[in-house]
Amino acid sequence: MDSVGIGAAEDAAAFGDAGSDTLGHIAGACADSGTDRPGQGSGRLKLPKLTRLGLGRAAEASTGVIPAGLEAEPGPEAIWGIACEVSTGKDTPSGHWEIAGVPVTFAWTYFPDTRPAFPKSLTDALIREAKLPGILGDKHGSGMPIIAEFGQEHIRTGKPICYTSADSVFQIAAHETHFGLERLYEVCEVARRLCDPLNIGRVIARPFVGETPADFKRTPNRRDYAVPPPEPTILDRLEAAGRHVYSIGKIGDIFAHRGTGTNLKAPNDMALVDRTLEAMRLAKDGDLVFANFVDFDTLYGHRRDVAGYAAALEAFDARVPEILSAARAGDLVIFTADHGNDPSFRGTDHTREHVPIVGVRPGLPGKAIGNRTTFADIGETIAAHLGIAPGKHGVSFL
Repeated sequence: MDSVGIGAAEDAAAFGDAGSDTLGHIAGACADSGTDRPGQGSGRLKLPKLTRLGLGRAAEASTGVIPAGLEAEPGPEAIWGIACEVSTGKDTPSGHWEIAGVPVTFAWTYFPDTRPAFPKSLTDALIREAKLPGILGDKHGSGMPIIAEFGQEHIRTGKPICYTSADSVFQIAAHETHFGLERLYEVCEVARRLCDPLNIGRVIARPFVGETPADFKRTPNRRDYAVPPPEPTILDRLEAAGRHVYSIGKIGDIFAHRGTGTNLKAPNDMALVDRTLEAMRLAKDGDLVFANFVDFDTLYGHRRDVAGYAAALEAFDARVPEILSAARAGDLVIFTADHGNDPSFRGTDHTREHVPIVGVRPGLPGKAIGNRTTFADIGETIAAHLGIAPGKHGVSFL
């Protein structure tokens, strides 16, 4: 559940994130709204299925407080606890790689919050090698606002919109038809090569459509160009053991398509649940289905939309029974997150938070797993569950 953090991590102050609490602040805002939550139902946040899996108790383990609406006790089948990140960043690749058993111990390079944000040598090389008339943006920005700011000039001039954030990222937005989707991907491939010596984690293609700021919208054809993990992840290890991985959503991009097996994409989280269920039907014993549900982060966290985030959580919770029903006896289902993105917090960036680990093994009793000192414990739990050799960075909680 991309960005569903449950309270500031012990080192949050070092990231400027002391006091952040994605789930808790959303639940508090819903409770404070009483019966006036336009378009989102009324009153308290309602996540009965995830609460039964221990989400409220996991949040309490992080902050000392159970979020409003999540007070029910976990069911006897629930596995629940929290995890702290040891990677040096709070970005998407670091969180996912650590979940998959490989913490990021090196420091990414980040572009400064200045204008221009990018070194002239980088932009000059991109313009020259990608044969561009120039670039727009060249600053820190958030997706739709920067498209609204430069979109029409981009259409008129053919200059792509280049921007960054607090993550180690070089993002390029361009119009799918006026600029061309394949042309955008080609430019991003050049940018990826140029960013490699700078140790930039991701180059992201951000296609959009529309003709004016009033109707610009991003499309599902985003593509991430990430550097590969520095060591074999649980995905690589499963592949080497002859198992199959089903990667849902942007998992394939995050892992640079290394060990990601069959990649299934969809335009939104509800459709991604459908693809997850499809993969669960296809998966055989010993296989892994790894899904990223990105809307929480992209549509609501970065845009600081508390009500939208709450609605997305409730919509996802309503689909949890389908996921659990698709699990067979002997399967393991884990819900977790890669970082926080508190929509009530300052700025528009990720927040350094604990993440929940909640789940179930159909037919087997649950248990509290406590506070895990690294996300890598999730990957090592998967390794133990699927019967492959353990890695070196985490400990199974089974």
